Amino acid sequence: MTNKIQHANPSKNRTPRHRAREFALQGLYQWLLNNEDVGAIEAHIREAHGFEKADAEHFDALLYGAIKQVVELRAGLEPLIDRLITELSPVEHAVLLIGAFELKNHIEIPYKVVINEAVELTKSFGGIDGHKYVNGVLDRFAASVREVEVGAARR
Repeated sequence: MTNKIQHANPSKNRTPRHRAREFALQGLYQWLLNNEDVGAIEAHIREAHGFEKADAEHFDALLYGAIKQVVELRAGLEPLIDRLITELSPVEHAVLLIGAFELKNHIEIPYKVVINEAVELTKSFGGIDGHKYVNGVLDRFAASVREVEVGAARR
């Protein structure tokens, strides 16, 4: 049985990168819940309606990168959260992995954009106040992995 998350509030101006993040979120969600093979998850998602409008290269980077670096990403996130990472909702967990991965590996994307995208994903797919939690955690994570960029923005 494949678990899918439903899009609660689709934004009107979804860029190809935003769509890639949405599909990566769906893939990570499936992976977290079912521990399915990432190749099978990717193949299934690539067949989904609307995937052709997504940035497929960014989708691959997020899905495979977050899974490949999951131990390192969780280690960086764990000191910043108030519970065990396994107690997070699967949506918050997946969004935090995507955000942390982008913050660490895609420095060409401004940290505020990464955090905003994560907040928007959580608003669309997550619980009522999950976006506030994700915002706070990723803001602290960004300060640790992009110290110069965050410090300059705060001055």
